Amino acid sequence: MTFSDEDLIDACSKGKRKAQEELYARYSSKMYPIALRYSKMQQEAEDILQEAFIKVFKNIKDFRKDSSLGYWIKRIVINTALNHQRSKLYLYPMVDISDLRNHTGPELTLSNFSYKELLAMIRRLPTGCQVIFNLYAIEGYKHHEIADQLNISEGTSKSQYARAKSLLKEWISENNNMDYDRAGEF
Repeated sequence: MTFSDEDLIDACSKGKRKAQEELYARYSSKMYPIALRYSKMQQEAEDILQEAFIKVFKNIKDFRKDSSLGYWIKRIVINTALNHQRSKLYLYPMVDISDLRNHTGPELTLSNFSYKELLAMIRRLPTGCQVIFNLYAIEGYKHHEIADQLNISEGTSKSQYARAKSLLKEWISENNNMDYDRAGEF
């Protein structure tokens, strides 16, 4: 039996196991890549996803329906990932924006990279850079919102984002050059 989102919400809030299984089946594959972007390892992403869905099932009775169910679940996954990473953020040095050089170089081509390769590069970023890059570039948060969420200064958010972009450009450039060098060998 396939439930509508409204029926799923109602049945899940009553603790119906079949509805919970349906909700998980419908949304887990969409939420897993989000958890993966905020983690360093696959197991960590799986833990984030599991913890997020436990929160979903626990709090679905409070869902106000002022957004789509998918968006609400996505917010829970992101917040769970942030809570998971928040304690780690303070283990890594944060770079002040004044320490960064404004690097302008040639435009880089991303079309040579698969989603998995780009995801691997994002996951390679230092934790602070990774979290802020995801929040700003992918989720669309503003730096002042990120600063409030992570209890950091807006300047730190901006500097971590700049550092993430710089590292990603460097890695993409290295990969593009390696591809070019390999092509030149033939």
